[in-house]
Amino acid sequence: MLLAESDLTRGAEPSHRKVLYYTRSTGRGHDVVYPPPGQTMSLSEKVLRELGQKAGFEVEHTKDGRIFDRDLSGYDALVFYSNGSLTGPSVEGFPPVSPTGKKRLIEAILAGKGVVAIHTANASFISDDPREAVLGAVSLGHGTQQKARMRIVSPQFPGMSGLGKSFSMYEEWYAFRFTAKGLHVILVHDTSTMLKQHPQDQQMYDRPPYPSTWARMHGQGRVFYTAMGHRKDVWTNPTFQQILSGAIAWAMHVEDANVQPNMQRVTPEAYDSVPVQE
Repeated sequence: MLLAESDLTRGAEPSHRKVLYYTRSTGRGHDVVYPPPGQTMSLSEKVLRELGQKAGFEVEHTKDGRIFDRDLSGYDALVFYSNGSLTGPSVEGFPPVSPTGKKRLIEAILAGKGVVAIHTANASFISDDPREAVLGAVSLGHGTQQKARMRIVSPQFPGMSGLGKSFSMYEEWYAFRFTAKGLHVILVHDTSTMLKQHPQDQQMYDRPPYPSTWARMHGQGRVFYTAMGHRKDVWTNPTFQQILSGAIAWAMHVEDANVQPNMQRVTPEAYDSVPVQE
């Protein structure tokens, strides 16, 4: 039986906020989601827990997709670091999200559950059903890891204060095909600074500037995505941590922001360089 809308969206008291952190790998895993030898906690989980201690939220981590068969009302936001299909087998052997669990997840987001998706998580929300294209973009892949400049075009969004007009980060940068025009772009990927000597780099980055971090509404749900988060030194970078903290605060309704669509204004050529669904 499906949960009532109030059950799906009800959050905890401010002093007892809780975030579900779901990690999953259907292909090559990422180091930041695996514990180092002799340890029980991955770097990304450790960073999230430290951010939670500062901001007043608890983090529950799992790789078991059966979590979405349960009542999600106890979580104030859902954080994803997962590549490939949510419902396909994982390289780690953990149970996938069941068809029922995915349906409940989508319904929870539509009813108001906040989502923060990091780096590889974009592929996990793509479906033939446009109502399930939660993030509004499809990953096309990435080129060589390198430094790129991120232009801040939504300085009022939580987590952007004090970062100036731009910053640079050495990272594995995804390129995208955008499936929605309702994106509120926060960071623009400045492709003019990219190295493009390899064919894969030319394929991914020989294009006009495009969104790299954005927010959007999916039904009543607040959805945030950032392409950053591949490298360990990114997770330990204060700028990334500040951006992630702001995103979680927004997803939990602790902070508010104007997320009116701005993509056609700040990255107008991003639609023209890669086909987009109307």
